[in-house]
Formats: sequence, structure tokens, C-alpha cells
Amino acid sequence: MTHTVLNSMRFGYTLIEASVVLVILGIAAILLVPQLSNQGDTELQGAARQLVADISWAQCDAVASQGYRRLHFYADGRGWCLLDITDSTFADSFDAATAVFAEDPWRTRRGGGDFIVDFPNDDRYRFVTVSGITTAEGGRDLTFDRLGGTVSAPALGAGAATVTLSDGTDSWRVDIAPVTGRVAVSRAK
Repeated sequence: MTHTVLNSMRFGYTLIEASVVLVILGIAAILLVPQLSNQGDTELQGAARQLVADISWAQCDAVASQGYRRLHFYADGRGWCLLDITDSTFADSFDAATAVFAEDPWRTRRGGGDFIVDFPNDDRYRFVTVSGITTAEGGRDLTFDRLGGTVSAPALGAGAATVTLSDGTDSWRVDIAPVTGRVAVSRAK
């Protein structure tokens, strides 16, 4: 009786079981490795989505508050901020010391409420930069009026704008249509 029990007990895997496990691990590696190597692209796409969301928020906030909202893109490419603008401050150049930052309603940004996107200080977007901004007016700002449209001066519609985000190897382009502020996103070529 003990001889029968010992013969029916196995102490290892068969060749077929080990082969099946190796095949499954190989398939998982084939599917997973490309995803892990595209981590930078994921950060870049996330930053592009963040920019589109912030443009939409600026437009909506301008309409809701019946005032001007301006996205200012930092010259060093580290990100952008959202500013409250009035008729009397519309033509003023950006000065971080005197700027009136819009409040971040989610309180997730630096400053505990100031609407500032600062890539180097955000673990989600460490390698992303604003590599270019082109506006018809030649500045570094997108300003939205009481109707959510882009303006270059009070009651004067703005031309088209393009913001390019890059991670050093790839780029995404965010195009903002003149006057309406309609946003389109595409991979930069």
C-alpha cells in the first residue's frame, strides 16, 4: 500500500508544465516590455492632456467669472500658469512677483492654490518641456475673454496659436484655433 502512495506523489514539474509556464512568461514579456520602454511617451501624452484640460478650464473660468483668463507659458519651458487679468492689466507683461494667479480649485498645484504647472517639480512630467509656443501676436500668452474666445486685446480676437510639448525624443503639438479657442492635438512630425 505504501508503495502505491509513493508512486502517485510527484515531486516536480513535468517538461510540458515547465514549457507552458515559460511560454506564458515569454508572451507577457513581449507585451509588457514595449509598454515599459514607452514611459516617456506616456508622460508626454499626459502633459498634453493636462494642457488641453487647462486650456478648457481657462475658457470655462473666463465665462463663469465674466473676466479674462490668461495662460502664460514660461520662457524656460518648465510649464505654464493661469492668471486673472483685468482691462487695466491686460497689456502688462508677465511678472511673477506681481502676477495675480488664478486659484487652483483642486489645490493640487504648487503654492497650495495658485494655478501653476511646473514640470520639473511634478513627478508625472519630469522630462517634459514646453519646447515651443507660436502665437499670431508673437507672445507667450493665450488670453480668453468673457465668451471663452481667444483675444489679443480687449474686444480684439486673437490669431491661431500652437504649443509644442517635448520629452527630448518625441513631441506633441496642441493647436488653438483663432477666436473660438478650439483645441486640436497631434503628434509633431
